[in-house]
Amino acid sequence: MRHSVKGRKLGRTASHRAATLRLLATALFKHKKIQTTLAKAKELRTYAEPMITRAKSDSVHARRIIAADICDKEIVKELFTEIVAKIGDRPGGYTRVVHLGRRKGDGAEMAIIELVDYSGVIKEKAPKKAKTEDKPAEEKAEAAKEVKKEKKAAKPKAEKAEKAEKKPAKAKAKKEADAEPKEKKTKKTAKKAE
Repeated sequence: MRHSVKGRKLGRTASHRAATLRLLATALFKHKKIQTTLAKAKELRTYAEPMITRAKSDSVHARRIIAADICDKEIVKELFTEIVAKIGDRPGGYTRVVHLGRRKGDGAEMAIIELVDYSGVIKEKAPKKAKTEDKPAEEKAEAAKEVKKEKKAAKPKAEKAEKAEKKPAKAKAKKEADAEPKEKKTKKTAKKAE
C-alpha cells in the first residue's frame, strides 16, 4: 500500500528528477506557458508554486534560495519584479494545468501548464527572414537540367566503352570459376599438387 507516498518519480533518478523540475520551472517563468506531459505538469505545479510564494517576500534570503534552483539571473529578476507584481495578491493557485489529450507517438497524456494571469500572453518568436528568389522556379529547373547535360557530355565516350568491355570479361571469369568442381584441400592433395 502506498500510504503517505507523495510525488511522482517520472521514471528518473532523484538528481535527474530535480534537474528536470528546475529546467521546467525556469521555462515556465520565462515563457509563462509550456507544453509537457500531464505527470510532469502536475509535479511542476508543486515545485513552482512555492517558489512564487517565497518570491512574495522580496528579501536577499528568498532571492538566494530561488537562485539556487533557477540558474538564469534574468528570470530570477523577472520572477521577483514582474510575475510577483501581477500574481502576488492571490493566496496560492498561481498555475493552471489544461489537458490536451494524448501524444501521437507514445500515447502519453499531454497538458499545458501556465501562469494564471498570463493565460492570454504568449511571447512572439522572432520573425523568419523572407527568402528572396532571384529566378522563378521554372528557370531554376531548366538551369539544373542544362548543367546535368553538360556534365554528361564532358565524360569521354572511350571511358564508357572500356567499362562496358571490362564488365562482361569479369562476369565470364566468374562463371567459369563457379562451373569447375571444387576439390577439398587436404594434406594428401596438397602434397600431390607439389
